[in-house]
Amino acid sequence: VANAAAVRLCREIIPGAKIGAMCSLSNIYPHTCDPQAVFETQDVRRRSLFYPDVMLRGYYPTYVYRLWEENGVRVAMEEGDLELIRRYTNDFLAFSYYRTTTHEAGQPYFGDTGGDIGTPNPYLETSDWGWQIDPLGFRYTLNELWDRYQVPLFPVENGLGAHDKVENGRIRDPYRIDYLSRHLKALKEAVKDGVDIMGYTYWGPIDIVSAGTYEMEKRYGFIYVDKDNEGKGTLERIRKDSFYWYKHVIETNGKEL
Repeated sequence: VANAAAVRLCREIIPGAKIGAMCSLSNIYPHTCDPQAVFETQDVRRRSLFYPDVMLRGYYPTYVYRLWEENGVRVAMEEGDLELIRRYTNDFLAFSYYRTTTHEAGQPYFGDTGGDIGTPNPYLETSDWGWQIDPLGFRYTLNELWDRYQVPLFPVENGLGAHDKVENGRIRDPYRIDYLSRHLKALKEAVKDGVDIMGYTYWGPIDIVSAGTYEMEKRYGFIYVDKDNEGKGTLERIRKDSFYWYKHVIETNGKEL
């Protein structure tokens, strides 16, 4: 209701404006072909897609009523709420994508800032912080969301947290370049698939405290910041190798990855 009211207000203030929803939508696969695992995986995914289902389709999906009932949730709806949601849907979907995981039958549902947490996928490599790297999963997710919503998509968070070392005043981070190169290639393939992608932003251009682990050592940036987990350091900035690589990507408009 609050989202729909915000969309209505935005359109009143700025006619023709576009306002989107933003969700964490890293993906999840069944760990095996066990039908129970497959069905439960669909249920886990619905718990993430519920929010854009409402904000982009304009109504509460039928599956959520059972979920509420089974969890003892009572939602108070006022007169006019459902009509407001129906009339003022979002124009595009922004989302974060970092990784995929897998779900086994009977496994408890749990997630963090990167998405759902399940069983490691033996076919994928893993980052320093245990997040599995899946560029094809990015293309899969873009296609999944486009097929479901048919609105422009905007991946606004995608990146790699890693240990970076300063050697002779330089940070060589080929692992970050490789991660980004493969994900941008997957993005281009999704465009060829027919997915309407309105933009892309990397998380994040400069090292900051990780929202997931509350530490500086989990570094995402193209720019290194001299500060450690205890808050010690000069705050000096150093451009990493990935900075110059991504600069060239921008200069070539993504032609050279």
